[in-house]
This record gives sequence, structure tokens and C-alpha cells, in this order.
Amino acid sequence: MAIAEKSAKKVEDSRADREAVLNDFRIALLSRHASLMGRKEVFMGKAKFGIFGDGKELAQIAMARAFRKGDFRSGYYRDQTFMFALGELTVQQYFAQLYAHTNVEAEPASAGRLMNGHFATRSLNDDGSWKPLTERYNSAADISPTAAQMPKLLGLAFASKLYRENKDLKQFKDFSINGNEVAWGTIGNASTSEGMFFESINAAGVLQVPMVTAIWDDGYGISVPKEFHTTKGSISEALAGFQRTENQKGFEIIKVKGWDYEGLFNAFAKAGDLARKQHVPVLIHVEEMTQPQGHSTSGSHERYKSKERLDWEKEWDCIKKFREYILSRELASADELDRIDAEAKAQVKKEKEAAWADFMGEIKQELSEAVTLIREAAQESNRKVVLEQLAHDLSKTINPIRKDVISTVRKALFNLRFDQGKGKNKLHDWYEQQQEKNHERYSSHLYSESEWSALKVKEVAPSYSDSPSLVDGREVLQAFFDYKLGQDPRFFAFGEDVGKIGDVNQAFAGLQAKYGELRVSDTSIRECTIIGQGIGTALRGLRPVAEIQYLDYLLYGLQMLSDDLASLQYRTKGGQKAPLIVRTRGHRLEGVWHAGSPMGMILSTLRGMLVCVPRDMTQAAGMYNTLLQSDDPAIVIECLNGYRLKEKLPENMGEYTVPLGKPEVIREGTDVTVVTYGSMCRIVLEAAAELSSMGIEVEVVDVQTLIPFDRFRVIGESVKKTNRVIFADEDVPGGASAYMLQQAIEGQQLFKFLDSEPQTLPAKAHRPAYSSDGDYFSKPSADDVIEKVYALMHETNPKKFPKI
Repeated sequence: MAIAEKSAKKVEDSRADREAVLNDFRIALLSRHASLMGRKEVFMGKAKFGIFGDGKELAQIAMARAFRKGDFRSGYYRDQTFMFALGELTVQQYFAQLYAHTNVEAEPASAGRLMNGHFATRSLNDDGSWKPLTERYNSAADISPTAAQMPKLLGLAFASKLYRENKDLKQFKDFSINGNEVAWGTIGNASTSEGMFFESINAAGVLQVPMVTAIWDDGYGISVPKEFHTTKGSISEALAGFQRTENQKGFEIIKVKGWDYEGLFNAFAKAGDLARKQHVPVLIHVEEMTQPQGHSTSGSHERYKSKERLDWEKEWDCIKKFREYILSRELASADELDRIDAEAKAQVKKEKEAAWADFMGEIKQELSEAVTLIREAAQESNRKVVLEQLAHDLSKTINPIRKDVISTVRKALFNLRFDQGKGKNKLHDWYEQQQEKNHERYSSHLYSESEWSALKVKEVAPSYSDSPSLVDGREVLQAFFDYKLGQDPRFFAFGEDVGKIGDVNQAFAGLQAKYGELRVSDTSIRECTIIGQGIGTALRGLRPVAEIQYLDYLLYGLQMLSDDLASLQYRTKGGQKAPLIVRTRGHRLEGVWHAGSPMGMILSTLRGMLVCVPRDMTQAAGMYNTLLQSDDPAIVIECLNGYRLKEKLPENMGEYTVPLGKPEVIREGTDVTVVTYGSMCRIVLEAAAELSSMGIEVEVVDVQTLIPFDRFRVIGESVKKTNRVIFADEDVPGGASAYMLQQAIEGQQLFKFLDSEPQTLPAKAHRPAYSSDGDYFSKPSADDVIEKVYALMHETNPKKFPKI
């Protein structure tokens, strides 16, 4: 190349570098002004709460420059600059979230369902189908609980390992290109004290996955300095033992200052390259960050930071240092930087005002319609004065919210309750339409609404030969899992003891040897990150089954299931899905541990997941098949005492399905309906046989799934016939039995058909005592069922059924 050409190229490269640096400066200022103006919006009453990313701008820009299409972020609520830098968040969208705008076009991350600072890209099309994730920058939907982003981050990174090492997954190029995708996580330094952080870091080191974790260290966790959070006051020093060596795998640990522009870019570039190429996990400890506005709008950091600390933060603010860097290298003049600052501030102000206008525009239109309709109705009513006042007060509301409108309309309708005019009817019709719209705005997508909803999977009954094989229940499951592993390369299972020995009850026996360690895997004892591993891989198009060995251990992973998985489709309004299946077992084992049935806890915390409670392994296999054809997350609770019981082996294994939300009448009867599930089915059937000898015919209904619950009104039809009902299970009083009672009474209007008070038969309030005696006196037995049913019949006909 000629000297002149070389000089021209250097000038061109220099100009490009200068423009890139100034663009980064502009993004940093956009983000800073968004933080500053956002805080003011909260104090003006235009938003409820605010939490901002000021002080973290430079590191996030550096991370964005190392981020590639196909990569995933799992971060926390201060990553606005990163999202701005990627072009996945506009300032107007940022403020739309601050105002809780429910329009998904205006606020695509959560449609106003989450407070500000919770970021997500939309992985799905409007019909629920996947977008090509390798062509997009991806951000997993944020959650607020501290460090809860970490288990999912592990799963997102683990997916890359599977896509790289399982040759049968190479075809799914919309989800991965040879596992080259890096999972980037961010976390505040104080949150590294959480167990979820340590568990995730340890698991990533064991698995060797492309996971880069950036720790934003501003020295505090709200008011508590890092010396009270972290051993040695430094998370990188505390984790020094994780540093990889020539002879041992581990983490690469990098330390960098949050104000060092070049250092940050080098650190994130190195981390991304290492993770992407070699699948080495990396920890980037970004020190000396600041937090100019404090933790949030709930208080001032001047309450707990010394004057010296506050002065230091002003001096070492990353944008101030970035400005000094630019000036020292003569990349721009002070006037030019001032102009960029002024332009950024003006842009933020303009987009903020546009976001507010859009948000208020919808509400003001509804307010105007409501005022007009109330006034029309008032002309026909003897409550005219009251109605006119309601309309007047509503019309004068400053910064109205939707609640103001609907609450006023409800008051108006109450005042119109004795009227029959057209005005009242028009107002009532408008109110009903708004209720439908508000359901869509605030309550939709708790479960899948796509064509792949589990509720839309076609029912296929199991078929049997004339002389079917009788096998252990575990062998039914083993046959199903074998079929599915051979059929679908996206399907895999993992958990404690799942791999080599095929799980503690042998449903995967021999399948690791047949399909390999990537498909049937052992994990360490770490339920929280087993769940996270499942969530992250499901977010990337795989079909994981994550095993929690016993139902007791679900508590270790409950927070991830509740706050992340169960609410995912809801909090993104159908923008993301993670159809993870959690497999576990419980019920009738003896003793305080492993014998619990905490179904009420599950039902309360896991709304958004399907809850399957099969009575045997044939039903369980059918449920797994249904779920694997759907895009709903679910938990399947197998009967712990059913693996060695004999069952007929279906001929159409892997083809038959069990419809969810469709109870099955497993014994016909005319006198009393007993509704139950799981292991209690055998107990109730045993009792029913004995009661039959006393002249009492019990109809036994197995609900099969608790969520969804009896979509076909099977229980109601049974009670129409028997006029009496008992809900029986192994949970504590007021647990799942009370849930079933509420669902059936309110959903199916059972009181119309009852001749006796509805009853529940739960276990005792305590955990079951050890030994067979402990089980007998702690949980419902066949004798308990007999006594309960007989007492109900005695009350009905004491002559035929005298008191025992």
C-alpha cells in the first residue's frame, strides 16, 4: 500500500474512532439525563417509583460493544445505558415504562406491568411463535429480587454448550450458531452476598459455560457499605480461588475501574472473546462506580454517605472522567462536548414529553367518554345532581389515571341502580367493554394464549393389546422418556442422580448410556440453579425437564419458579416464554422429610405454571407428552410410592396424551362424591370398596391437574347426581383441599345441588410423624375416608346409617 493510501486510512480510522467515542459520550449523557429527569417525574407525582442506572453508564456501553446478535443478557434494574447502547430501548420507551403505559407498542418490555428499569426484548411473534433469536440482541426479562437473575443466566449460558456439543442441535440455527452465543449477566456488588449468586458461580465453573458476569461495584447495598456485605470487602478477592490456572479449569477474573473508558472496553472485549471461543466463564469486577442519585426515589443517599464519600463520587463520576479523557486526547473541544450534552438533554426532554402525551392521551380519551356518558345518564335520573358532580369532579382531575375513570363510573352505576333509561344502559355497556380491555391490559397472558397452549393439545387415549405387559410404574416412564429422547433432540433431562443411575427411582435407567451425558445429566446438589438451568435453556428454544429429587426440596428453587418462571409470560405480556417442565415426586413416604405434600404453597406461589398431580405413571407419561407439545411451564408431581406398583404398558407410548384440566371419574357411585388426586386415589378407592359393603356407593373423581382445575365441570356433574361432596388430599388443612372446594363451589355453583355441607379431609396440620404409625395418624387413611363418608350419610339418613 502506498504511503499516501496508508495515511488516508489512518485519518479515516482516526475519524471513525473519534465518531465512535463521541457517540458513546452522547449515549452516556442520554442515559444520565433520563435518570435525572426520571427522578423528577416521580417527585412530581407522574410516576409511582423510580430506580435508575446513573453512575453505571460507561461500563454498560463497553459491555454493549462486546455484545453480539444471538447473545443474551440477564441483568438487573440499572442496565438502561446498555439497552440504549444496543438500540433495544428508546428514551420514549424508557419513560413509557416509568409511567406504566399498558400499550405493548409503547412499552414492549412489560406493557406497563413492571416498574421502570426492568428490561426485556420480545422473543416471540404476536402468535407466540419464536423469532429468530440469532438475528437479534436478546435480553431475558428482568426480575427485581436481588441476585435472582443469576440462575437463569447459568441456563442461558448452558444452552450454548448444548448447542455446540450436541451435533443433533446444529439444525436449529434460529436459536444458536454452533453455541457461539455468550450469556452476559450484571449484578450489584451487594447482591453478590446472596446464595443464588454463589450457587450460580460455582455451577458455571463446574459446567464451563460461556457466562460473563459483570459486577457493578459502587461500594454500597442501599445504606450498607461493602465491608458488611463481602469478605475482604471485595468480591473478586473473595472469589480468587475460582481463578483458572494452567492445570485447573475455573473462572477468568478481571478487575477494572468503572471510570476507565479504555480499560472497560478492553476488559469486556477480552471477556467476550474468551467466553465465546473457549466457553470459559468470566467474572468482571467493575470497581469505583458511583451512584449520583442514591439507591432509588425512596430516599437520599446523603443520609448514610459521608461528605468525603459524596465529594469523591462527584470527582470520579464516570461521565466526568469520560469527558476528561476525550479532552485529553483532543478528540473534541469543550464546546463540542457541551453541545452534545445540550442536545442529549433536549432529546430526553422531547421523548419524555412524547411518552407522557401518549400515556395520558389514552386515559384522557377514556375519561372524556366516561364524563359524556355519565352526563347523558344524569339527564334521565332523579340522581342528576350527584351524577353531575361525579362527572364534574372527574373532568377536573389533574393527571388522571385509569383507576379514577373506572372508579367514578362504578359509583355512577351504583347511583343509577334504580334507573332503566338508555343513558344507564350505554354507560353500563361502556363499562363492560372497559372491563374486557382492562383484563387484557392488566391480567392477560398468565398462561399461554398461543396455539401451542397445553389446553389445546389433542387428547389421545392410551391403547393396549389384548394381553398387555404388566410392568413397574417406573418402566412406563422409562419407556416414554426413551421414546422422547429418540424423537426430539431438543429434549433433555437433568438433576441430582438423574444421569448415571437414572434417577433415584430409575425412570431414566440406562438412558444416559444410550443418549449421552448431554441428554441425561447429573448435577450437584443445587436446586435453585437446576431451576435456573431449566429456565435459561427453555428461553433459548430447548425442551428441558429439570428434576427436583423430592417435593421437600422444591423450596430451594421456589423463588426462581415463582418470581421468574411462573410470571414470565405475564410480565412480558406474551413477549417471552420458557416451557420448562419441573419433575418431582412426593406424597406418601414416611417421616417428616420427603413425606410432605405442600400443595397449598405450590398453588399460591406458582400461578402461571400448570400443576399436574398424576395418580400413576401411565397418567404421568401422558401428561409429559401433552406438556412437551405445548409452550406452558409446568410442574409434574409423581407419586413417590407408585414406582414399583404394576401398571399395564400402553402400546402407543409417546403418542397418547392426557388432557389437562379434565378430571376422570375412576369409580362410579350415587351417594357421595369424593374428589382427590395423586396417591390419595388408591386410599379413597380402597375405602369406597369397603363402604360399598355397607350400602354406600362412592363416586371417586381424580382431578388429575390442580392448575388448570376441572375445565369440563366433571365435579359439578357428579355432585348433581350424589348431592354430597368431600375434597380429600394429603396437604395441611386449608391447603389444596380448600383450594379445590373454592374452585368447585364458586366455579360450578355446587350449592345448588348439595343436600349436605361440603366437606374436606386433609392431613394433620403438622408434618407426618415417622413410621407406619406416624403415617396412619398424620395423613388420611382409608379408615378416615370411611368415617368421613359414613358420618355424612348418617346425617342424611340416621335410621339406615346409625351412629357408629
